[in-house]
Amino acid sequence: MQRYSVIDNNRKREIVLLRGSGCVYKKCKFCDYYLDSCKDEALNFALNKEVLDKVSGIYGDLEVINSGSVFELDKATLGYIKKICNERGIKTLHFEAHWLYRNRINELREQFKEFDVKMKLGLETFDYRLREDILCKGIAESNPQVISRGFDEVNLLLGLSGQSEESMEKDIRLALENFERVCVNIMCDNSTDVKPNKKVIGEFMQFIYPKYIDNDRVDILINNTDFGVGD
Repeated sequence: MQRYSVIDNNRKREIVLLRGSGCVYKKCKFCDYYLDSCKDEALNFALNKEVLDKVSGIYGDLEVINSGSVFELDKATLGYIKKICNERGIKTLHFEAHWLYRNRINELREQFKEFDVKMKLGLETFDYRLREDILCKGIAESNPQVISRGFDEVNLLLGLSGQSEESMEKDIRLALENFERVCVNIMCDNSTDVKPNKKVIGEFMQFIYPKYIDNDRVDILINNTDFGVGD
């Protein structure tokens, strides 16, 4: 498992994939990332410390992800993130959280108040029926302005059955209107029953990809390891 990488294109930053206690939601039908977890906080911290020690501060920008939400990282790891960022001159710090943690975001911002904290939401799509009836994302809200409240960045999941060129374009447009940055993830085959749709992915690559590949507010991951972390 690769857990540290440097992203040299678009928004330049370092990225670390840490390990937490596991996603507390675990109902997303498309996701098996929660398998990268451990209930032993001491073991998690030992692993996370080794990963965080690789951070150089080269761009002053660090993205922290784990298979769940930042709130599922142990206290020692959170403290070490702050220590490393202070030592290495990190100014901007990115975390991810599920929408169910939205009322704790201000608490996290206060904890890391010396940094410019950017919170990322795994929304996947603004299409309520697809998101909740099929993907079971657990975001019981349809208003984009309400969904984005407290979050700065968003993950989208494209390349699914039920999506089209028009719906994918709409998702990215709404994301750019309501968030500072967008990360477009193309669905990759995994152990779940939700599978990528090759026709939809083909439409994305032909019609959508060329429009946004050079947009500095948009990251596009064709493979889920394109940031250099994961396996």
